[in-house]
Amino acid sequence: MDKSIEKITGNPKPYNTLVQQISIEFVQGQQRAMAAVHNCLVDTYWKIGQYIVEFEQQGKEKAVYGSALLENLSHDLKLLHGKGFSRSNLNYMRQFYLKYPICETVSHKLSWSHTCPIRKNLNNLFTTSWKEKKNLNQ
Repeated sequence: MDKSIEKITGNPKPYNTLVQQISIEFVQGQQRAMAAVHNCLVDTYWKIGQYIVEFEQQGKEKAVYGSALLENLSHDLKLLHGKGFSRSNLNYMRQFYLKYPICETVSHKLSWSHTCPIRKNLNNLFTTSWKEKKNLNQ
């Protein structure tokens, strides 16, 4: 510890306690922020999946396959927003909605342990993989 702090406070213990309190609060704040972002992203991915499925089905019970919807969406969304909208990422969002079609607030209904497998798959949704970057640069 800096000797000047001890001279100013006269006692290093209260200062050390202050540093510890601030550190704990800071780490807890980071954790709360990450949880809030996680919840927002899970809800966003779910909604994107919902939009895709509803568009595919056009009010019918099942979708007509064979269209290039995901490829077209991927192309157009990448032009608008950059990376993160690969065909496979859009398909993950679509599958996420299909797995949980009823709950509009999935992140609030599922516990942390329930969302772990989901997060594992969705973790890289808005990042471009190394292979995609390599192909884009060629």
